[in-house]
Amino acid sequence: MDQNPEIRLEDAGPGSRTIIDATGAVLGGLTLTGERLEFRVEPWARRRGAATAAVREFSRTALAGGLDRIELLIPWDAPAAQRVALAAGYTREGVRRGDPELLVYSRLAGDPEEPALRLLPDLPGGELSDGVVTLRPLGEQDIDFYTELHNVPDVIATSVPPEPKQAGEIHRRCSRAEAHWLAGNRADLVIVETATGARAGEIDLYYQEPPTGQAMIGYSMLPAYRKRGFTSRAAQLLALWVFAETGITRLIAGTLPTNLGSQRVLESAGFTREAYLRSRLPGPAGTRLDDVQFVLLAEDLLAQASGRGADSHA
Repeated sequence: MDQNPEIRLEDAGPGSRTIIDATGAVLGGLTLTGERLEFRVEPWARRRGAATAAVREFSRTALAGGLDRIELLIPWDAPAAQRVALAAGYTREGVRRGDPELLVYSRLAGDPEEPALRLLPDLPGGELSDGVVTLRPLGEQDIDFYTELHNVPDVIATSVPPEPKQAGEIHRRCSRAEAHWLAGNRADLVIVETATGARAGEIDLYYQEPPTGQAMIGYSMLPAYRKRGFTSRAAQLLALWVFAETGITRLIAGTLPTNLGSQRVLESAGFTREAYLRSRLPGPAGTRLDDVQFVLLAEDLLAQASGRGADSHA
């Protein structure tokens, strides 16, 4: 196969193929039932590109043979399989409801064979750091931390909506974070104190409007790590990566009018106050809350780095 010449497929019966390497070892297999493709690779043979090469080649042959569509159904908590689907040219198109919920990836006869475009690439080396704070992706290992953070009263009060998160919601947020990142709609990160490795807070990127190039950030910190500049550093780190590696051109963030601390964080990170949105957010007991919106553009960061400040646009 063109992407991995050491891998070949052998007939294993109607709709099935066995994945074989150059030594003749069986690495796994594929089965097509109707339009639904399933694949497996033995644990010892993973991370060699075998699954991607096999799925790509099998799909090419099946679609060239007259099939109009092939789909993969992948669990939320199987990011390795989701990466295979994307690398093999499949597009995530939705969620198949049920127990369990499954992500639907599909490839049509007219689709290109190249890897699917990812709106949010992986972080270089898996993290971002300025030597004081480090940002790394949120994961299932962070459930206890996330539970602690989202039980802080003022974190609850500034959440949208302003109510405690239930255990199931917290588990889903952490266990599905990589799937959302791969889908390109959200990047959830943990803010870590670099010197100690302690988890200090979170910062999240919501890619709301790919057609307009606008995304939003939100953040929360444990009380013990506030007023140390960590949140502003995290916002700057995230913004630098966003403007350099994605198609996002506008970053926005909102705060309650009374949340002066959060407004100072954004100003310190280079954001500029842009709008006052009345009744923008859901409040407690069916009320509505105003939102002060801030914005950051790539040129704002450049101005800040050159010492001209975020308000100078010479």
